[in-house]
Amino acid sequence: MHARRGRLMSTNTSRKSETDWDRLNRMADEDIDTSDIPDPTPEQFARAVARRGLDPAPRKQQVTLRIDADVLQWFKDGGKGYQSRINALLRAYVEAHKNDQ
Repeated sequence: MHARRGRLMSTNTSRKSETDWDRLNRMADEDIDTSDIPDPTPEQFARAVARRGLDPAPRKQQVTLRIDADVLQWFKDGGKGYQSRINALLRAYVEAHKNDQ
């Protein structure tokens, strides 16, 4: 065990970047080789979110919420991002019912 338990080591373990940032900054968009980047699948495209020119995403607030166990499990079975999917579903409901009040 390290003699200075409880204190962070000040040694930098990162290597110096070998990226030629000056050359990259001088490159025009058309000079960038994107031939090895695959086209997005329809599923990936459907999940994409464009934020440019839109209002900032609303801040999220952490809450405690009781949900039926089988409903929660259904969302979790969908994999990573289940909380975001629950939020998206709730947001869609709110948008669909804004004029009901």
